[in-house]
Amino acid sequence: MEVAVKAYIIDSHPNKEAVFEWVRNNWHDLADVDLEDIVQSLKALADHIDGTLDYSISCVPDRGEFIRLSGFNQSLLNKLNADDCPLTGMWSDYCVIKSAQHLELESVVLKVCHDCGEFRYSDEGLEDFLSMNEYLFLEDGRIL
Repeated sequence: MEVAVKAYIIDSHPNKEAVFEWVRNNWHDLADVDLEDIVQSLKALADHIDGTLDYSISCVPDRGEFIRLSGFNQSLLNKLNADDCPLTGMWSDYCVIKSAQHLELESVVLKVCHDCGEFRYSDEGLEDFLSMNEYLFLEDGRIL
């Protein structure tokens, strides 16, 4: 017996809110890609400036979060050009370098992490992600 199922991409789905709700309730790691970029930049910065890095960060605000960079060479930090993204080549290099140079590493990087998480799960962020990856959804919002 063959059963036909109607599937939709996000751009043509009759109830995008149902899709967004399903994704928010079932995909809890969408912002991990941004978090991984930031962690790689933090580690590369610590290595580049001979520092010691200790951190606990998340894309969702948590009271236990922190970023500590100690014992580093300030001269090496000052010589870095954030615009070149010289640590990993990723967008997160700019954020990490600039905030470290302005002595705002923890506050700025945590804000960026949280902003990335908030955007990834916003209607706009979800629509961009789902459209770009051409996921298929059933009418009730579940992924096919």
